[in-house]
Amino acid sequence: MPSLPVSVVLHHVRSLYNVGSFFRTADGAGVQELLLSGITARPPRKEIAKTALGAEDSVPWAGVDDLPSWMEAFAAAGGHLAAIETTPDAIDLYDWAPTWPVAVLFGHEVEGLPDDLLARCHVHVRIPMHGTKGSLNVATAGGVVLYELRRQYRACAPRPPRV
Repeated sequence: MPSLPVSVVLHHVRSLYNVGSFFRTADGAGVQELLLSGITARPPRKEIAKTALGAEDSVPWAGVDDLPSWMEAFAAAGGHLAAIETTPDAIDLYDWAPTWPVAVLFGHEVEGLPDDLLARCHVHVRIPMHGTKGSLNVATAGGVVLYELRRQYRACAPRPPRV
């Protein structure tokens, strides 16, 4: 399968273990890049390495100090910005038909994404929750979203002939 045309943006994700988990999931899903913004820690850190298991060395990543400018440039180049956030206007993950390439933004474990970044996104996407809790751990949410994107991209990507 070709690389998944997805940029994963972590903004103000405070847990280094969550960051490491995102690296590992990004590696498994084959995303193009992982972008770390705000207070999100950057490798090398032993806490990131503990859960990334070396994926911090295989996944292309960058620190982004001016996320609004990055978002503007990404959108101007034809990219689609999706906030993974439970907001009143959010659509269900399984009803979302992403436009490629897409950047998926994940925020702080408690506070989520700030309003100014939410306003810059083309779409807000929520993971349907059927229990008493309203959200998943951010790294778990990342796994759900990235593998759903992989599934959708696989369905629309040309497949090589079987030999």
